[in-house]
Amino acid sequence: MSNGGFLEKLLDGAAVEWLPLEKIAKIKHGKDWKKLNEGDVPVYGSGGIMGYVDAFSHDRPTVLIPRKGSITNIFYVEEPFWNVDTIYYTDIDTGQVVPKYLYHFIKTIDLMALDTGSGRPSLTQAILNRLEIPIPCPENPEKSLAIQAEIVRILDSFTELTAELTAELTAELKARKQQYNHYREQLLDYEGKAVEHLPMGDERVGTFTRGGGLQKKDFADAGVGCIHYGQIYTHYGTYAHTTKSFVSEEFAKKARMAKPGDLVIATTSENDEDVCKALAWLGDEDIAVSSDACFYSHKLNPKFVAYFFQTEQFQMQKRVHITGTKVRRVNADSLAKILIPVPSAKEQDRIVEILDKFDTLTMSLGDRLTREIKLRQQQYRYYRDLLLSFPKSDGAA
Repeated sequence: MSNGGFLEKLLDGAAVEWLPLEKIAKIKHGKDWKKLNEGDVPVYGSGGIMGYVDAFSHDRPTVLIPRKGSITNIFYVEEPFWNVDTIYYTDIDTGQVVPKYLYHFIKTIDLMALDTGSGRPSLTQAILNRLEIPIPCPENPEKSLAIQAEIVRILDSFTELTAELTAELTAELKARKQQYNHYREQLLDYEGKAVEHLPMGDERVGTFTRGGGLQKKDFADAGVGCIHYGQIYTHYGTYAHTTKSFVSEEFAKKARMAKPGDLVIATTSENDEDVCKALAWLGDEDIAVSSDACFYSHKLNPKFVAYFFQTEQFQMQKRVHITGTKVRRVNADSLAKILIPVPSAKEQDRIVEILDKFDTLTMSLGDRLTREIKLRQQQYRYYRDLLLSFPKSDGAA
């Protein structure tokens, strides 16, 4: 069915009037609250819930529209709330408009095109007041609200389906990760077995080298591969064959370079859990490594070492070496003291083969989750645009 046919059936001959937002809702400013987390009323800013207080600014269904910052973050709220100065709330005339209908329609608008800020994105009341909202069958409010409610019902069914599917796939992914972690712990636990545990800095095992003065400003469009410590958290998994970033050949001549097979380790983080996140570099060329990271040159299977860094066995030993307050650190000298099991090369290969399969399965489920959510969001947007693409008269703006 075409867009027109779908809407025609829904409208059943009813006319559509486009009204300025100011005719159906009043846009109101928020007010900052100095002390948060002193109640159970959510406080909204342009990024979402900031905390909780013991009073509310509005207690009816509304659409929240950011005034500054993340101006595309539109929220629909039904419970009592407080909003700060960076986000507007709408006092909606529910005799004309179903609040959630307004929410769904505003999400079809390209708010970034209305940005008036010179640096930080901003939306003014004047601009928002001029937004035109389609009101079906305006001469018959009861029928108009019924049409709007049906549109909301259909669109909500898609968002609910997405939420249900996300919860189902997330639970499945969590279960697989727990299973994976369990087997990894078991496979790398050689306590009481005839396997020697050596300090990682032992000359029979390997050496740590601190990264050099590589900063993001040193990145080049092409050249020699490099890994900045922050990318270890945001871009890489257990291992990598290619780098996201590069430096010039001239810069590489003075950089600290990791060789194929080395482990690259982030030695700083904002929390204890993430510090020392590591990846095995499996590419064909040497790569530059930044400061706040180090690399481990060793005689073991690279993936075996990378998987070892993910175990509780490693984490327990790491914790006693963490220093710093806001920024948590473990230096290369401390890492050299951590004991690592050193089974035969054949045993290392066996462990890696098993864990690779679990790692691939987990990544596959993660990719499936991302793909399914994206498809459901596309489906929602398709039907939203289908249901809200009301015709305008020739004289309409």
